[in-house]
Amino acid sequence: MASRGMAAYRTDVWSDWCPGCGDFGILAAMQKAFAELELDPATTVVVSGIGCSSKTPHFINVNGVHTIHGRGIAFATGIKLANPRLTVVVNGGDGDLLGIGVAHFVALGRRNIDVTVIIHNNQVYGLTKGQASPTLRKGEKVKSIPVPNIQDAVNPIALAIASGYTFVARGYALWVDHLKELIKKAIQHKGAAVIDVLQPCVTYNDIYTAEYYRDRLYKLEDDPNWDPVVRDPSEDEEKKAQALKKAEEWGNRIPVGIFYVNPLKDTFEERLQKRNPHYNAVKPPAFEEIADSDGRPIIGPDEFRKLFAKYIVKVKGR
Repeated sequence: MASRGMAAYRTDVWSDWCPGCGDFGILAAMQKAFAELELDPATTVVVSGIGCSSKTPHFINVNGVHTIHGRGIAFATGIKLANPRLTVVVNGGDGDLLGIGVAHFVALGRRNIDVTVIIHNNQVYGLTKGQASPTLRKGEKVKSIPVPNIQDAVNPIALAIASGYTFVARGYALWVDHLKELIKKAIQHKGAAVIDVLQPCVTYNDIYTAEYYRDRLYKLEDDPNWDPVVRDPSEDEEKKAQALKKAEEWGNRIPVGIFYVNPLKDTFEERLQKRNPHYNAVKPPAFEEIADSDGRPIIGPDEFRKLFAKYIVKVKGR
């Protein structure tokens, strides 16, 4: 495959994000990562829900699916399981993925499906005028809400580890090259990967500004003793505990980088393959023919049974 530059992953669609929005940095990091990985646009899918961040598929020159609020991961799950040979990346806001969509977020982790999730985390619902999102801490008052937030915040890193994600990281939207490297590693990882990307919302969030983050962020990898990778199953609990302790840090020092990686755990696709040797090794479900050469459906009850007989798991005694 011929080498592609970053420009090859740009579309001509005009971006109407607010000037200074962190989404621009995340978009640039994604385009750079895709270019350096030389992803084939024909086999790459970017999925989103609803929100400012969810416009991302319009701006990247690969397959894009702009779905409904909170359901980006659900769509991505169907896409990946129907054709496990695709590279699938989900983009969504903290409200989208950790509010209405949080059940799907947890389900992806516990299944360990080979999908990358990028959370655009600005602590507010930016598209609907700045209400407190699930990641805004209790007692904080951004300028768009009349009184301080009275709900406890969701910690995306802790939730991801508890849910079973096998690659968990945090990036910062304005550190584009650092974020690009995290995205590359997440896509290359075999299993469910999530990157919690901190980003300023210049319109509605007057607490977590670029200046706020500039004075507090530090990189985990700058510590020569930091090692988030599980190399033996016996290390898993220790690595999780280490990551959870770092996930609690917030305030004067905020860590970014890779918190936890377990490359040893089997993926959901691999489990399906063991149960049904036909899955992926021969022909994934998305490649099955459902119409004749004239486009007429071939799926009646008898044809359905014949077509999908190889996917049916027979249980002894039934």
